[in-house]
Amino acid sequence: MRSSLCPFLIGVLSCLCAPVISLAIETGAPVISRIDPPNWWPSLPDPMLLVYGRNLQNAKFKVRGSRVRIERAQPSANGHYAFLQLSTKSAGAQHLRITAASAEGTTAADWELKPREPETGRHQGFSPADVMYLIMTDRFADGDPNNNQPGYDPAAPRGWHGGDLRGVDAHLDYIQKLGATTLWLTPILSNGSEKDSYHGYAAADMYAVDSHFGTLSDYLKLVRDLHSRDMKIVFDIVPNHIGLDSPWVHDPPAPDWLHGTAEHHTQTRYNIQELADPHVTPADGWDITHGWFVDSMPDLNQENPLVAKYLIENAIWWTETAGLDGLRVDTFPYVGREFWAQFHRELNAVYPKLTTVGEIYNGDPKLTSFFAGGVEHQGIDTGLYTPFDFPVFFTFRDVLLRNTPMSTLKELLGQDYLYPHPERLVTFFGNHDTKRFMSELGATPQKLKLAFVLLATLRGTPELYSGDEIAMLGADDPDNRRDFPGGFKSSSHDAFAAAGRTAAEQEMYAWTTGLFKLRAQHQAFATGEQQNLTADTTTFAFLRGENLNAGCKPGSPERILIALSKDPAERSVEIPVAQTGLEGCTSFRLLFPIPSAEVKQQAGKVLVPLQAGGAAIFSVR
Repeated sequence: MRSSLCPFLIGVLSCLCAPVISLAIETGAPVISRIDPPNWWPSLPDPMLLVYGRNLQNAKFKVRGSRVRIERAQPSANGHYAFLQLSTKSAGAQHLRITAASAEGTTAADWELKPREPETGRHQGFSPADVMYLIMTDRFADGDPNNNQPGYDPAAPRGWHGGDLRGVDAHLDYIQKLGATTLWLTPILSNGSEKDSYHGYAAADMYAVDSHFGTLSDYLKLVRDLHSRDMKIVFDIVPNHIGLDSPWVHDPPAPDWLHGTAEHHTQTRYNIQELADPHVTPADGWDITHGWFVDSMPDLNQENPLVAKYLIENAIWWTETAGLDGLRVDTFPYVGREFWAQFHRELNAVYPKLTTVGEIYNGDPKLTSFFAGGVEHQGIDTGLYTPFDFPVFFTFRDVLLRNTPMSTLKELLGQDYLYPHPERLVTFFGNHDTKRFMSELGATPQKLKLAFVLLATLRGTPELYSGDEIAMLGADDPDNRRDFPGGFKSSSHDAFAAAGRTAAEQEMYAWTTGLFKLRAQHQAFATGEQQNLTADTTTFAFLRGENLNAGCKPGSPERILIALSKDPAERSVEIPVAQTGLEGCTSFRLLFPIPSAEVKQQAGKVLVPLQAGGAAIFSVR
């Protein structure tokens, strides 16, 4: 942490000192124009309000309500903000009146403590029993042309294309029939007037839905509709940075609200391995966590307790308001570990089932595991439920598309001991930041099918980027963010419907849905162990199930055998059974695909014949 941080006042209220930002101080009666958060709930942790307005620097604040009081008030020097720490735990649901008075006059604003909704069907958390479907909100479906506002330019690769929340809601049947149980949308927060922020990762208002996507009511309806289907929602949060359209950029609530200013800041260095290196100096990691990710994304200063409190409170507000089941956390390594420990400690105290997945964009499991929760590194446990499995992402592409031996995947999985909970890892072979699988050199539909076999059957929680199930193309960003066919007036065809898909799209869709249907039908994929049986240059075979080291015995739970080959010719995978989960097994029932060759049992081994570039999945007892 930065040694020059100013000393703190009581609790979370920091002194408003360096760096100095010169803003003229106005005079006149106080004005309250906005309060963050816009409401709260009496049984949750006491809230800190960020009051926006004018002439608040000399105001005295009061709250009118039953069993509610202001513990501390701290206006900003220029009078544009005030932090109010409320005590609400002993209060009930009610409407409150907050007043700010000075010698020049008095102003008031209404604010509400709401009753909490029942927990049933809310805050469930995602797990390996789920399949996560990633949608880039602007590029999936245009359900309401009326919100295609300035910046809407469907021909511009980095423009707003019109995808919105109603468009997603209208296609939940498609998503559910695909086999997905959990929906992850890219950020829905308002990005203001930035014309190229269709992606949502440059928030201007952390309490508003971007009007290009619809309204808060649209989002809440989408979540209700998901929950009514026993599906889940993952909310994409970005505590690392904001966008240039945020009012904080040139008028921050505290002078050190950001790391630097728009005029004077450092650039993030992306060598996050230095954060884990025990021999580096603090200076080596400084720009990683304090630099701006890009010049258009100002970096928030989570070392300031006010900022930390605001961000944690914002996550609680969205979780409570929408009944969120999980959070996807953007740019996870670029925020200090101390903040993440506090973030997860406070959220999990309120929502013990809520799960989080963090983006650690690196292919080394020694590094990605450094950020996983459940174990201390440098004396701090981040509390993160799981990282995304970027090492598996890179290895999938290496072994399937390049000349890397399939045994490399087995070797990578052999490093699962680095993670406290490898079974939680969110596995994937593509997302909105990577080139589409089918646009990689050497990609074929058969190789994509093998990628889906691995995704659906390996340990972890599979994540699928929308469009991969129909073999969509897309080079590097932004080409990898093409519109989903059928979601827009300009679409050449409708891939949401079987009759509208091309033959190639339908073939891949049927393959994908078959795998995820199979996954849902067999408990071994949700809770089973994984035992890697054999791997060589072109083949890999592994087993899923309970208590695999005991072998097959009468009454043992079902186990699942998966074998695949990238060999351009037919070949058999030979698997010795002694001292494996296959020992004692006599029944091998083909599950997928149909038709396929049957397992041949010989003395001390089984042979799995595979077609060129083929795979087979068996129920074993």
